Amino acid sequence: MTLTGIILGFRSHLRSFARDREAVAAVEFAIILPFMLLMYIGSVELGDGLAIDFKVTETARSVTDLTSQYVSVDTATMSSILGASSTVVAPYPSSNMVVTVSEVTTNSQGQGTITWSCSLNGTPHTFGQSLTLPTKLQTPSISLIWGEVTYPYTPSIGYVVTGTITMYQSTYFYPRMSNTVTPPTSWTAPVSCST
Repeated sequence: MTLTGIILGFRSHLRSFARDREAVAAVEFAIILPFMLLMYIGSVELGDGLAIDFKVTETARSVTDLTSQYVSVDTATMSSILGASSTVVAPYPSSNMVVTVSEVTTNSQGQGTITWSCSLNGTPHTFGQSLTLPTKLQTPSISLIWGEVTYPYTPSIGYVVTGTITMYQSTYFYPRMSNTVTPPTSWTAPVSCST
């Protein structure tokens, strides 16, 4: 066999290889599959994260709104309000979620001070603690109900998004039924409060 014959035979094999379409789809699928799985798992984790972020916002608004509708609150009422947070965040677990509701009173310069604070799964703000309010809320001599929710989100699959992402949301409401929401003279368990 001559060199020319070898080259012609090799070219013939290359042409038949280029024309052969068997198993091309399987090869393409094997190349694309990892990217498809990565996109699918990532979209599931991102979708869960966005859903929980929405629930955290709704929880902060709900507990603050509920508290703002009272003239006075006692331990049982505050326990019910804080307990409602687990219903709002369902079907996601609420065991690690920290929910804090506080009343903030401003002085003549609009500087806020914590009047009372209650927390579920966390530590309430200290009575008398100074607080800088957002600029639009720095109104002299008012009271506001301040609700905060912190949720540590750990993706269930944890392949694309790893670790824990702490989601936080806070909101302010004006008391609706009176100028302030009066706390009891002393709080009792199960809620953790300071006045």
